[in-house]
Amino acid sequence: MPVPWVDPDVDLHLPGERLEWGRHRFVLPAIALGGMVGASARYAAARAWPTPDAGVPWTTLGVNAAGCLLIGVLMVFVVDVGGAHPLLRPFAGVGVLGGFTTFSTYSVDTVTLLDAGRPAVALGYWAGTLLVALAAVAAGVVVARAGVLAATRLRRRRRGHRTRRGERP
Repeated sequence: MPVPWVDPDVDLHLPGERLEWGRHRFVLPAIALGGMVGASARYAAARAWPTPDAGVPWTTLGVNAAGCLLIGVLMVFVVDVGGAHPLLRPFAGVGVLGGFTTFSTYSVDTVTLLDAGRPAVALGYWAGTLLVALAAVAAGVVVARAGVLAATRLRRRRRGHRTRRGERP
């Protein structure tokens, strides 16, 4: 009888398939630890800047925008630049930034605005958050790629400068 919490495609009795466990055993703890950090930061922001009754939830919008911007930056460094630790993406991307951004609260805030009899504000908040989040990811990617390009050019310029003066190439 199969055990429901064990992946049926991996038989840990076979030596070759034990590598599956060894490679990925720290991913879930990294995500969990990052999630605790991100959710705690989001909670701190919500406590520092609470939404007034019947007010627009600007803190949730700001947290989601900041998190999306940072996800764009992180993905450039993980995917384009490379060389990052294999647990960086699960820890920082899924854990910290996944716990920090709060699209479930965004949904609840939209329903709360609807229940308060403010459908136009709810629609604006709903659509505005989506647009701001997408724009923030794009801005994070553009800014990070520009930073990587500038750093690459600076390194090349410094290498060329050292070579012209007769120092090491």
